[in-house]
Amino acid sequence: MQHRLTKGFTVHVPDGFFNAAVSVSAGAVAAAGLAVCLRGARRELDDRTAPMAGLVAAFIFAVQMLNFPVAAGTSGHLLGGALAAILVGPYTGVLCMAVVLLVQCVFFADGGLTALGINITIMGIVTVLVGWGVFRLVARLAKGKGGVTVAAFLAALISVPSAALVFSALFWAGGTAPIEVSAVAAAMGGVHVLIGIGEGVITALTVGAVLAVRPDLVYGARGLTTPLVLRGAEEAAVTVGSAEEPVATRGPLRAFLLGGLGLTLVLAGIVSFFASSSPDGLEAVAENHGFLDQATHHVFGSWALADYGDVGGIPVGVAGIIGVGLVLLIAGGVAYTARGRAKARV
Repeated sequence: MQHRLTKGFTVHVPDGFFNAAVSVSAGAVAAAGLAVCLRGARRELDDRTAPMAGLVAAFIFAVQMLNFPVAAGTSGHLLGGALAAILVGPYTGVLCMAVVLLVQCVFFADGGLTALGINITIMGIVTVLVGWGVFRLVARLAKGKGGVTVAAFLAALISVPSAALVFSALFWAGGTAPIEVSAVAAAMGGVHVLIGIGEGVITALTVGAVLAVRPDLVYGARGLTTPLVLRGAEEAAVTVGSAEEPVATRGPLRAFLLGGLGLTLVLAGIVSFFASSSPDGLEAVAENHGFLDQATHHVFGSWALADYGDVGGIPVGVAGIIGVGLVLLIAGGVAYTARGRAKARV
């Protein structure tokens, strides 16, 4: 009998796919990584950027609900590690991803409780490290804002199959099904390249949009720009690469954050109804290669919000809005706690 993990939104590694040794080891890696990131985030966060981190985490949660078709009978969704790193920095990006994955696991039964460390390692740490590394390399070679956007696209594109290959390596080390891991790696890599293209488009569009209205809030562009120079009371200029380019008027931070939150709520509360119901890339590969039935029942699988409201009969849009609120509060709280003592930049 077919074992469906969820009804078609985000599908992370469930309980039962990995043995105890790999699960515990990945949990230790995730814990150590988060400890490092909590310290490193002090250099990235202040009173002005901490709320941006909360918004970025909530936005990633919302967009992860929007599965898009990538092949016949298969869908994909944003992972978000590269996007988080580019917008708020790699250390803070890992923290944002960890909060998203924690909320999904505990409240929505998406991703196994025993596999939480695996999901944070693969979807949080790996995607952020690979995405940030690729972005910095390409952005330094490219010119202008367009170069930053291209770098964001490539960073996101490459981060997704990289995460899929790490999953395959872990499955080789401690998967619970006797399968040909090379075949799984090829299948995971192939479908996640397609998903990566979608991830790249979403990431590039998002980074480009923030660059257009608040370039000072794109962490990844800071090393490529000079400080904003006010022209009169309304306009600013910023140097990207070696060419000075005019940028949009810097509006109040509160207006930007409220606008971003409004878009996030629309995505989670309305657009989520139109997400693809086809199996996610991981679920499709697991089914095709005979290890889907290794997934075990989630300990929180009977909660009302499980399966994004399907278990409790809650409309997916309502469940999405609740999730956005939870992620925003937790990620914002973590960011404020981790922020450095330096005064907010103006």
